[in-house]
Amino acid sequence: MTTSDNVRIKIQNLSLSFGGVKSLTDVSVDIRDKEILAVIGPNGAGKTCLLNCINGFYKPQSGEIYFDDKKITRIRPDKAARMGLARTFQNIELYTGLSTLDNIMAARHVMMKQNPIASAIYYFWAHKEEIKHRKTVEDIIDFLEIESIRKQTVGMLPYGMRKRVELGRALALEPRVLLLDEPMAGMNLEEKEDIARFIIDIFEGQGATYPDSPVLRDGVSCIVLVEHDMGVVMDIADRIVVLDFGRKIAEGTPEEIKNNPEVIAAYLGEEKK
Repeated sequence: MTTSDNVRIKIQNLSLSFGGVKSLTDVSVDIRDKEILAVIGPNGAGKTCLLNCINGFYKPQSGEIYFDDKKITRIRPDKAARMGLARTFQNIELYTGLSTLDNIMAARHVMMKQNPIASAIYYFWAHKEEIKHRKTVEDIIDFLEIESIRKQTVGMLPYGMRKRVELGRALALEPRVLLLDEPMAGMNLEEKEDIARFIIDIFEGQGATYPDSPVLRDGVSCIVLVEHDMGVVMDIADRIVVLDFGRKIAEGTPEEIKNNPEVIAAYLGEEKK
């Protein structure tokens, strides 16, 4: 399988079901380099299922997924993370008893070369490696403007701040592709504006601002965003894919999607003409 030069992830005829319930039916999507792709649709449309298939949480019954020409269908989630696929979750999945710093630092374990035995024998090298990873984590904390909560227990933080910590943990994996599952759900307007700004800055990169943190310095290859706030989607997405009852019903630019009668029918419950 060879994808075109600007296609980062190719999804072909993907189908997923749980018992008799079909969550995805014959879905095909190209996720391109240097784009923010939004996936939208009513509740139960299969948006989260699609992300779960991409990073290996769900195993589709049929269809294939390719990442940079390598088949990753049914890949293990830890291998997906090592390949550069990171994600956040619709329901926050953090270590609630640990601090903000420790939660983000936990994501760096997949990049650590020293195993526990080597760390005990060669303390100097293990310590040096930890300092390097800690610097990356501190850069992420600075970027997300969460210095004031760096030592606070995550379970005690407000909802919006926990969402930022989860985004920070995904960034700590230094992803090439970032999968964001409703990163603004439950937030007020100000919190949504902050997250939207962070997403754009992550995508574009910060240049010399963070020279030692590749993902912050250079940005990510592409972002897949599942989001219900259509104002945000229309503002920041380059392209939109619409799912309804597990099927792809539309794909195009924000302007094309906004005027698509099938999309209007799916969201408003109007009959198709």
